[in-house]
This record gives sequence, C-alpha cells and structure tokens, in this order.
Amino acid sequence: MKVVSVVGARPQFIKLAPISAAFNATHHEHLVIHTGQHYDVDLSDVFFTGLRLREPDFHLGVGSGTHGVQTGAILSGLDPVLEALHPDWVLVYGDTNSTLAAALSAVKQHLKVAHLEAGLRSFNRRMPEEHNRVLTDHAADLLLAPTEQAMRHLIREDLGDRSVLVGDVMVDICLRIRDQVQFDEPPVNLPGGIDPERPYLVATLHRAENTDDPSRLSALIDALADLPLPVALFAHPRLIARASSWGLPLNRGAVRSGRPLPYAQLIAAVIRSVGVVTDSGGVQKEALLLRRPCTTLRPETEWTETLSAGWNVLVPNPGRMAVRSWHEVATRSAPAADPGNPLGDGAASQRVVDVLASQLAVAEGPATSQSRWENMHLHSVASTADGNIV
Repeated sequence: MKVVSVVGARPQFIKLAPISAAFNATHHEHLVIHTGQHYDVDLSDVFFTGLRLREPDFHLGVGSGTHGVQTGAILSGLDPVLEALHPDWVLVYGDTNSTLAAALSAVKQHLKVAHLEAGLRSFNRRMPEEHNRVLTDHAADLLLAPTEQAMRHLIREDLGDRSVLVGDVMVDICLRIRDQVQFDEPPVNLPGGIDPERPYLVATLHRAENTDDPSRLSALIDALADLPLPVALFAHPRLIARASSWGLPLNRGAVRSGRPLPYAQLIAAVIRSVGVVTDSGGVQKEALLLRRPCTTLRPETEWTETLSAGWNVLVPNPGRMAVRSWHEVATRSAPAADPGNPLGDGAASQRVVDVLASQLAVAEGPATSQSRWENMHLHSVASTADGNIV
C-alpha cells in the first residue's frame, strides 16, 4: 500500500509524527508532501527535528497569501506530484488550506482521500477552518473520526457509511512526549520574567477572529495583561505581525511573550504551569490530557469533550466580565472530576494504518477483506458506557 500524507501547518506536523511512526513499523510505503503553508522555522523546521520526522519527500514552498491564493498555489503544486505518485491513499490532516487543496487535487484525479480528524464542527461559518473541514469531509472517501461526537456529526450529514472512529492521534504523541519530559528539570525556555519555580499560566493566541480586528486583539491582550499570575505568551507569527502593525505591545502587565516552542518544550511548559489560556484547538486538548485547566478565548469549540466538568471554559469576551470573575476563571484550580479518555487511548495512529489497509483490500474485492472491514467498522463505533473510546 502506498500512502501520501499532505501536511503544511504546525498542527499537522504534530499529527504526522505518530502516523509516520506507525507506518515505519510496517511494509507499507509512506511518503510526505509539505506544502509550505507554514514556513517559519518555529512553526515548521523545529517540529521535523524535534519530533524526529524525516525530511519531506516533496516540499512545494507555497508560503503565505490570501485563502484563495494559497489554496490555488497548493493545488497547482500538488497536481503533478500526485499524478506522478498515483498513491493508493492521499491522507489529509485537520482543517487548513493544505487540507482542502490536497483533497480537491486528489479527488479530481480519482485518487482515494482519507481525512484524519474528520467530523469536527464548530458550526461557526465565519471560521475558514470550518469551511475547510466540512468541504473536505464531503469530498473524502474515508473519514477518520477522532471522537464519538465527531462520528455523530458525520452520521447527521449522511456520511456515516464512510466514517470510522479511530481516536485522536494527537493523544498518541502528547502522551508519549509527556512521559519523556514530565520528570525533567524545570524548563529554561520560558519568556524572560517567567520564573518556572513559581505559578504561571501558558497562553497562545493566533486565530483570525481574535487577531484580525485591532479592537478585539487589544481587548484580549488587555485581559491577559490584567491577570494576577505571570502569563507566558508563546506568540504565533500572525499575532506578532498584527500586534506590531497596530502598535499593540505584547509585553505588558502580567504578559511576557516569547517565540513558539518546539512540541516537547511546549508540553513541558504546560505540565509545569497552573493553567492555560488559548484559542487553539490543539492546546485545548493538550491541557485536558495533561490535566491543566484551560480557558478558551472563543464562543465555541470543536472539541466539546474538553468542556467536561469544567476542565475547559469558553470565555469569548473576558473584557465584558467582572474583573474578579475573569481572574477566577483564568486562574481556577484543576477540577476534581476525572475527565476519562474521551479523545482516545493513545493507539489511534495504528488504527489509522490498519483501517487504510483494510479499506484498500475491500476496494480490491476479496470477500474475506470485506468481512474484516465490516467487523472493524462495527468495532469502531463501539464505546464504553462513559463515552470513552475502546
């Protein structure tokens, strides 16, 4: 079986790591195409080196641009590469412009597309990520869902017959890295002014709806700056560019900004923090897995599982809350309730490889493979009474 993974952004490189490891343990051929959507060293190169990923087999180098320009450039670059490779599967990840462009390029060449992290919905059509994930799901041949809620979304959209619950591959990599770093010395990569021996919060902020409006961004930075604990803000290039263009200083009040961290260093920083404030879907999940309370600066989340028992709290407009209430939410202690394992058990990447191989065998026709696929599909939607993936 030949599988081509198409990635282009920081969250996709993290998901690629456990998938690549799972493929490396098989006889299957696994190739990687990097679109170049994220090209900053802090958002690309450090993840390939830090997660021990080999260099991509192809690098398109598309760079930045408007959604249309970037998506079109990826399509243009991918078409001849996929035509030449003619893989059994094109595996696309998440909800970026790289995801949608790769799905479009593949389906127009009659290549099978599998969408990893399928079925997520924010139901906010102002988010470019929502467009990408919905369109990709409806174009793909196989939908690899991370959670039961994602499966329910796909079934409601009449996509259940091509959907399989595999769990979230981010759990695989997060738990592995956690086990490697949790007993290390306190991190020395925190922004200046943050003492790793004293309580602090980790913060990230990058989504367009939070950074593209100067008044909105200013209000969020003000809210972070007003917190009673030091805030280690790992600043995405988008945040730095927008704040600079509007003359909004990031280093003020409680906030100390620093560069985005390699994955292992970010996990170490979160483990030693007392909580997280973010607008990132990935960081919401990591906070839950690492058992740190999370405050999400958005009105909704695709990862509704993180809201269980108050482990994650949505605060779209902290500036509209009473100061005391905002402080209490953002600096709250971890809930006593155990959230369980709603995102998976750490073996999702192996399930992905198995499902791709089984579904390919189904397409080739043997009755025994059909039976195996049906059994796997039935197993994939089974769950324990408490909603955890089995």
